[in-house]
Amino acid sequence: MQDELVFLPLGGSGEIGMNMNLFGYGPADARQWIMIDCGVTFGGDDTPGIDLITADHGYLLDDIDDGAECLAIVLTHGHEDHIGAVAHLWPDFECDIYATPFTAELVRRKFADLGVMDPPIKIIQMGARFTLGPFDLEYVTLTHSIPEPNAIIIRTPLGAVLHTGDWKIDPDPVLGEKTDNKTLTALAQEGVMAMICDSTNVFSEGRSGSETEVARTLSQVISEQTGRVAVTTFASNVSRLVSVCRAAKAVDRSVCLLGRSMLRMIEVARSVDMLPKGISFVEPGEAGYLPRDKVLYLCTGSQGEPRAALSRIARDDHPELTLEEGDTVLFSSKMIPGNERGIFDLINSLTEQDVTVITEADAYIHVSGHPCRDELRDMYGWVEPHTAIPVHGEARHLREHAALASELGVAHTVVPKNGDLIRLAPGTPERIDEVPSGRIYIDGRILLPQGDGVIGARRRLGQEGLIVVAVALDEQNRLVGAPRTLVRGVPQEDNDGEELAPMIENAAEEALEALPRPKRSGDREIEMIVRRAIRSQLYPRWGKRSDIAVLVTRG
Repeated sequence: MQDELVFLPLGGSGEIGMNMNLFGYGPADARQWIMIDCGVTFGGDDTPGIDLITADHGYLLDDIDDGAECLAIVLTHGHEDHIGAVAHLWPDFECDIYATPFTAELVRRKFADLGVMDPPIKIIQMGARFTLGPFDLEYVTLTHSIPEPNAIIIRTPLGAVLHTGDWKIDPDPVLGEKTDNKTLTALAQEGVMAMICDSTNVFSEGRSGSETEVARTLSQVISEQTGRVAVTTFASNVSRLVSVCRAAKAVDRSVCLLGRSMLRMIEVARSVDMLPKGISFVEPGEAGYLPRDKVLYLCTGSQGEPRAALSRIARDDHPELTLEEGDTVLFSSKMIPGNERGIFDLINSLTEQDVTVITEADAYIHVSGHPCRDELRDMYGWVEPHTAIPVHGEARHLREHAALASELGVAHTVVPKNGDLIRLAPGTPERIDEVPSGRIYIDGRILLPQGDGVIGARRRLGQEGLIVVAVALDEQNRLVGAPRTLVRGVPQEDNDGEELAPMIENAAEEALEALPRPKRSGDREIEMIVRRAIRSQLYPRWGKRSDIAVLVTRG
């Protein structure tokens, strides 16, 4: 078989988040793979108890069993949708992990949370170039809403590919270097068979804007406030945190951090010597004694997360801070689709306390970390790829991105979805197969496949409650006392005022009394009879069946 270069997205194509992209080289029966990014998305109401979800990597594991090899996990930057699953999935590969210093420290702490204290993380510097088997990889410095974002040039014996990761073009970043367009234009002279590119803001004309402009507005808005100021933003945007701290210092306000992720991100930035000189913080206990016009709080919770610091403040159950009339909260963040209800509820709660709320709709206090259409035009102009492969977007984003690339003169486009195996070379890139793909639920420290019955059972419990019936029998199959019941999530009474709990207990007891003693020898027979009796009484009164568990003990 001849060598091929293939691209396989398992997460992040047809959705925003959960990025997992595979590049394979070699014959189809013995490929060498690298994984670029290994991220998560977040659970919702349809996945009760599940905080994190990642892409199903089962195809790669099966391919390894058949003789393939996973050379490494290579990370573009430190956002959760790019690194959040690394520590969970790494034991299946036990390969090296490549990342720049800031990203590496974030990943190292994730491993530590799972009890792995010495993961094989290879720290590389911005702009580094290194080799993994047939892959010659080069990091290219970009700008984004987190420190140390990188594109990756993937050179192989069959040609070169550019994988952009997440990016924007910030002409005046607060931290870090500007976009390395010189390397990108030089790459175009080599020839780029395909560019795999961020699609998040493809519907937005113009440019995403600069962090320095946001810093100026934040400084002005904060200087105008006379009470306490709380600013909420994405903790990973260290540039924004620095801008807020500088604005506070300019008006003689001390900065206090509230929220675990905010504290962790500052710790990571400090550990890799990223925080500028003069940035310091006060402890919450000390901040509480400062005059209202001399303190600023940096809070987690910009997306309305119920357990985050700002939500606790809005509910007036935060131990360190209470806001009141004359205080101000700045939302220096965007509203991520799907989070609207929680954010609006949070804003309303603050407003009801007479707190002034300022959002990006009121002042220029947030810019996106992803490229708008003019920035995409710049990137295509620099790189001049033969084929455009849009990723990091829903289906509508990918289609629009492909149309824009065609308008810009790109010869070919391939619009992927998760599981599409795309041959990049030899020949013109094209989809050649569709492999199994899906999701894995991260349930605490346990990984659950998407079809696992646990989530369905939790949904049923959330919709119809739980009834537990305990039945005790002696050696002659006689009942030892009345059945005991535990009811959770079931109404107290029906529309006629009849209490349901006693009805459930009576139904269980009558069913058991009516069951001849010889038939009580089988536990499954008892379970079936009791469930049937309870449901025959409960459903006409409630209209729901509930989940009924019957526990049989024998003396």
